Amino acid sequence: MTPQQLIDDTAAFVQRTLQHAEAGHDWWHILRVWNNAKHIGATEQADMLVVELAALLHDIADSKFNGGDEEIGPRTAIEFLRGQGADEVIIEQVELIIRHMSFKSTFDGQKFYSPELAVVQDADRLDAIGAIGIARAFTYGGFKGRELYNPNIAPNLNMSKEEYKHATAPTINHFYEKLLLLKDKMNTATAKQMAERRHEYMEGYLTQFYAEWEGKS
Repeated sequence: MTPQQLIDDTAAFVQRTLQHAEAGHDWWHILRVWNNAKHIGATEQADMLVVELAALLHDIADSKFNGGDEEIGPRTAIEFLRGQGADEVIIEQVELIIRHMSFKSTFDGQKFYSPELAVVQDADRLDAIGAIGIARAFTYGGFKGRELYNPNIAPNLNMSKEEYKHATAPTINHFYEKLLLLKDKMNTATAKQMAERRHEYMEGYLTQFYAEWEGKS
């Protein structure tokens, strides 16, 4: 199997698997992250086969939709890639990226780094901010039955990993607890540049949101 065939088969597998997923973590999210990763990776010294496979498989079985099981995602990716006859070195790199790329994984410090992780992590973080990031945040908040905003519930800016995983706060709080922090956590120059405009868009959105909330706009 050629590298391109492996990528194509992986994309088809992910699209089938996530066809009924929650809208913020569905195939279209994967496709956007994949496209981001290819764009960012073009300027980095990274193994693009690893980058593309990790981008495609990073949310194949997200723990928050699987009872908090943080092993199901890496396990599903490994089983699929082994079934395709992928090289074990490639599989190991993809597994490590999936295990260490999420925002919650950074609460304990960055325990793994590679150029490929940097690219895929940035690609995923970019899809969490800007216009699409806002849409995804409220989609997931609605999915979990959360309030849009409650001025009596302040954002928790010093939460632990467990508190983050089990948070039930209004969606607006998520901007301060994660989304507005991502611009300064980008790894690559390309992603840093892309993040600037998306970050500014979110700040403008929040200004408008509060004005409307108070009946001033």
